[in-house]
Amino acid sequence: MDLQQLLAAAQQMQDHLMSAQQELADAEVEGTSGGGLVKARVNGQGELVDLTISPAAIDPADPVDTAQTVADLVLAAVRNAYDAVGDLQQEKMGPLAAGLGQPGMPEIPGLPGLFGGGPAEPDVPGGPSALGGPGALGAPGDPGGSGAPGDPGERPGPSAP
Repeated sequence: MDLQQLLAAAQQMQDHLMSAQQELADAEVEGTSGGGLVKARVNGQGELVDLTISPAAIDPADPVDTAQTVADLVLAAVRNAYDAVGDLQQEKMGPLAAGLGQPGMPEIPGLPGLFGGGPAEPDVPGGPSALGGPGALGAPGDPGGSGAPGDPGERPGPSAP
């Protein structure tokens, strides 16, 4: 691969990256729990933008138990939304990262693994999970957190803003 082709490929990848970032900036996903009693809306950058609690989730006759149940439902809905935005980010950005490991890409002396093949880094301090992004409230692979008993949490996809 000559230098001109390499530069063209880098420009194309940058264009795709900018397009994917804009799509994420415009996207919102919703996480729910308790059969829709609690809904959390997160934008594509992992910011919580809305939280809705149905009045049906509140039992005025038992405020202590209701408070704990609502807290559990909120956590489950927020975790569910963060999982969904993480999936959306992977869908949009994953192919770009995978493109760096294509055969034929040169190795740069002193920077082995720059174009793939290097070990993946665990959570980096200051990364998305430190900022309240995907993974901030639950462990990786957490299917939706600790919702109400018997509530696995719903798993919605992206929705229009």
